[in-house]
Amino acid sequence: MSQPPVRDPDPQPAPEERCRNCGVALRGPHCHACGQPVKGLVRPLGNLFGDVLDSVFDLDIRVFRTLPPLFAKPGFLTREYFAGRQIRYVTPFRLFFFLTVLTFFVAQLTLDGPSINFGDGDAIARATTVAEVEKARDAKLAELAKLKQGMVGTAAATGIPGVEAGAQAVREVAAERIAALQQAQAAGVPPPAADRDGENTLNVRFNDKAWDERKNPLDTWLPGFADRWLNAQVARASNNIARLRQDPSAFKDAALGAVPTTLFVLVPIFALMLKLAYFFKRRLYMEHLVVALHSHAFLSLNLLLVLLVRVLALWLAPDGGALATLFAWIEGLLIAWMPAYLLLMQKRVYAQGWPMTALKYFVLGTCYSVLLSFAVLASMAIGLVAM
Repeated sequence: MSQPPVRDPDPQPAPEERCRNCGVALRGPHCHACGQPVKGLVRPLGNLFGDVLDSVFDLDIRVFRTLPPLFAKPGFLTREYFAGRQIRYVTPFRLFFFLTVLTFFVAQLTLDGPSINFGDGDAIARATTVAEVEKARDAKLAELAKLKQGMVGTAAATGIPGVEAGAQAVREVAAERIAALQQAQAAGVPPPAADRDGENTLNVRFNDKAWDERKNPLDTWLPGFADRWLNAQVARASNNIARLRQDPSAFKDAALGAVPTTLFVLVPIFALMLKLAYFFKRRLYMEHLVVALHSHAFLSLNLLLVLLVRVLALWLAPDGGALATLFAWIEGLLIAWMPAYLLLMQKRVYAQGWPMTALKYFVLGTCYSVLLSFAVLASMAIGLVAM
């Protein structure tokens, strides 16, 4: 009688894999209870760097489908977004964030720092006649005017309000010096000596007198601790003027460094302005916000191209010539493309007639330019205190 075949023992079932965070049995690459991934976060540095690029900048193949229409097709990306074709392009906020940070980082590396006069100057302070004061004043104003002209149409244009404020400070200091010299002449006494202590301070006045932390401090309607804080900030900014005189690039870095933060605040405000301008279009605020993000992303991209053209011109045509002329034409065309692009974008997205579009474009542009100037000045003042 044959023996029955010997059966191999049944294999032991594999232990059930459980989430290391909450202990629930796993059914896939992520825990369905707490959401923790099965793969640990202790991975090679290259993988983590890729995660940062993907989560923060979302840099993948979509960037190559996004940048060309962003630059060359006004309103195209916005209309694609409204039509529901969104996943094929970089999202509006990530596009704006990446281009803005990159553009003004490149601007800090490539632009030279101008020397800005924030108050009194040696020539005006040492002048002993009215004619000498006027000569020194006119020379400083001409220098600032030349500097302002060179900023127009570039990323450094955000510093124009600071240049204008410096010019106004020069006029005020010159007027004070002229008044002091005329009073001395009328009294028959020698011209007053230059105020050497004021050369590295802000030209701040309170109660028609020069600000002084002890003798003439700010005294507002705010509580005492707030006034003390304000006076401390004015003193700190005043002391930082000495650093700015020794390191002019610090002013450029403060101005350009303030722009991204300023734009992050102003983009929602610009979207609100669009909402008011196109109130009867009955569009959601988020739609106007997408328009604002795409328009600011384009401006950052265009400024980045202008900076790159300037770098190429300095590298390939440092001595001028036909190649330098070509680069100058390209830069001019890029600058001219900015207002034309924004006008075409507004027309195509909101689909109104040309007269109404042009009117709203002019009003929005003027109001936003004024708002941007004040915002940049405020950011520069904060940066001057915080540096």
